[in-house]
Amino acid sequence: MTNIGYHGLWGLLILAGDIWAIVSVLQSSASNEKKLIWIVAVVLLPLLGLILWFFLGPGAPGQRSRL
Repeated sequence: MTNIGYHGLWGLLILAGDIWAIVSVLQSSASNEKKLIWIVAVVLLPLLGLILWFFLGPGAPGQRSRL
């Protein structure tokens, strides 16, 4: 049985979050320049980029439309 431990699990969660963020950025209506900046931030700074994108990105909680 493979024991990936907590570090491997955290890595997989961050990877999944980064992939989700990149797909969301690509599907957003932001300009291509902003999309590129966000994708570079998420790729180069995986955890910090993901957190910044969530709070400051195109679909940030304060900017999302409310149903």
